[in-house]
Amino acid sequence: MLDLDLIQPNTQVNSFPLSESCDEWLQLNRSRIKASSYVKYWTILEKHIKPHLGARPIGSLDAVAIEEFSHFLLSQKALSPKTVRDILAVLRSVLRYTHKHYALGQPPVEIVYPRLAKAKMRILSRDEQMRFTACLLQDMDPCKFGIMLSMLTGLRIGEICALKWGNISLENSILSVESTMQRLQDPGSDYQKTRVLITSPKSDTSCRVIPLTSFAAGLCRQMQCLEPDAYVLTGSSEHYIEPRLLQYKLDRYTKACGLEGVHFHTLRHTFATRCIEVDFEIKSLSEILGHSSPKITLERYVHPSMDIKRSNMNKLTAIGF
Repeated sequence: MLDLDLIQPNTQVNSFPLSESCDEWLQLNRSRIKASSYVKYWTILEKHIKPHLGARPIGSLDAVAIEEFSHFLLSQKALSPKTVRDILAVLRSVLRYTHKHYALGQPPVEIVYPRLAKAKMRILSRDEQMRFTACLLQDMDPCKFGIMLSMLTGLRIGEICALKWGNISLENSILSVESTMQRLQDPGSDYQKTRVLITSPKSDTSCRVIPLTSFAAGLCRQMQCLEPDAYVLTGSSEHYIEPRLLQYKLDRYTKACGLEGVHFHTLRHTFATRCIEVDFEIKSLSEILGHSSPKITLERYVHPSMDIKRSNMNKLTAIGF
């Protein structure tokens, strides 16, 4: 931590190495953020920012230096633009904290973020969804059931991994999302060591109650485990399936029924698209997906099918088009 007694005047902070500000910023935020966020920030600082910029004096970090760092991450480390943006966002927070806390004269450095190419999200067609559903229903086990339940409710992969039977009320036909599961770096160890964390979801709006359709509720009754603490994916309170293993199982199931390029997020996007196809009210859909606003739902998760586009275009015939 920077020794305030040694800083006379504040401009001397410019000569301190960035690594000291990184450590101070993380320490001060530790009690304000979730454990998963702390691990994410610690990993970014220790794996990327401090090894490459940590020894640099704070005052030497201008826009050019940060752009060179960004270019290095993209070209030499071959990181995705999304990952680089996350790294730069943490660096920006550290620099802004330092300038504000120590009242440095010059304004914080403006950071230019790499442009994100809009990726085309894979969505199951109705025929593909029916085929996949048939595969999951055949010799259904707890894991297949959990994947099916995710496709019917839009749950994130970490949410279904952490879901327990106590979160499902068959009496009221509702499902409560209260936890999520992640595998993260273990702070204080080498980068080969990780650990599974089960925490509250990523935001307050991610904690939500989802009404179940009659089909989903029927599947729950069929697979019901009477032990409330049992994980839905295993039927056991002592054993769980973590996200990367669930993705591996999803790959195996989809390839078995002839589907390619299906990731777990595909199921979530497919759910949202099916909802829009039946004129689902967007505010309700946003809350079911656990979004903070309907705008996020519209921009990221709604992918109108060609049938919807054609139906809307046909409405123009009413005014002579």
